[in-house]
Amino acid sequence: MLDNSKMRHSVGLALILAFSPVPAAFSQPVSPVSVESTYADIVDLADVSTLVVHARIRKQIELEPERSPGLEAGFVRLYIEADTVALLAGNAPVGESVRYLVDLPRNAKGRSPKLKKDEVLLFARPVTGRIGEIQLVGSGAQMPWSPPLELRVRPILASMVAADAPPVVTGVRDALSVNGNLVGESETQIFLSTKRDGPVSLTVIRRPGQAPEWGVSWTEIVDQAARPPARDTLEWYRLACFLPAALPGAANLSREAGSRAQAADDYRFVISSLGPCERNRLVSAG
Repeated sequence: MLDNSKMRHSVGLALILAFSPVPAAFSQPVSPVSVESTYADIVDLADVSTLVVHARIRKQIELEPERSPGLEAGFVRLYIEADTVALLAGNAPVGESVRYLVDLPRNAKGRSPKLKKDEVLLFARPVTGRIGEIQLVGSGAQMPWSPPLELRVRPILASMVAADAPPVVTGVRDALSVNGNLVGESETQIFLSTKRDGPVSLTVIRRPGQAPEWGVSWTEIVDQAARPPARDTLEWYRLACFLPAALPGAANLSREAGSRAQAADDYRFVISSLGPCERNRLVSAG
């Protein structure tokens, strides 16, 4: 016969399995915990999270295969109970403990990783109507916590809620290249589309005998003095991780062949200057 504590535990596990939606992370493999997250990995997760929680794992239970639909081969699904250490970000209440499910790769011996007492950083959302239960937002949403990781994450979270946070870029709206008075002189303006119609424009200036220059403006004013964003900033992420690799033909408003080619070339210059958006983790918004 179960004692009261075991009974409460069994009931809690049954309820979280019955009422919690299966996280999107469970439909694709979770990257091994040894993989270091890039700047883009962290923002990908933070962008779709309601909660970012520093927690200490108190208990884990391996779920049976029949209770783990969609589980990737070589992985195990765990029910986790963890104590809340700190709430780094969130607009939903979090209690002294949280409960959730996570998929992780088995170790070299084919067993579940031992997580008890491990400290983790969780990117999650609350489960509606289930206080204390959370749902991870995607693959890699449970990270091993460390002071250096928290030092990386906190500025990202702060930049995302700042009053002047850059809008989410969804594509290229219009582009137009105009020749200057001198041979080899031109200006290309590229206007971007955003999730909430926030103004974003790119300007590329070419002058004879000088290297091309470009910048981004996050206001209605197209500023020729604008500069490129620094790498691994939210402004850089919004551009490097979401702009198409080439200028869409329909967005190129220049009529003359030379001006159209210049606009396309200047766009490639911007993309090259931004550099690749590197990701080490498979992330799903759910």
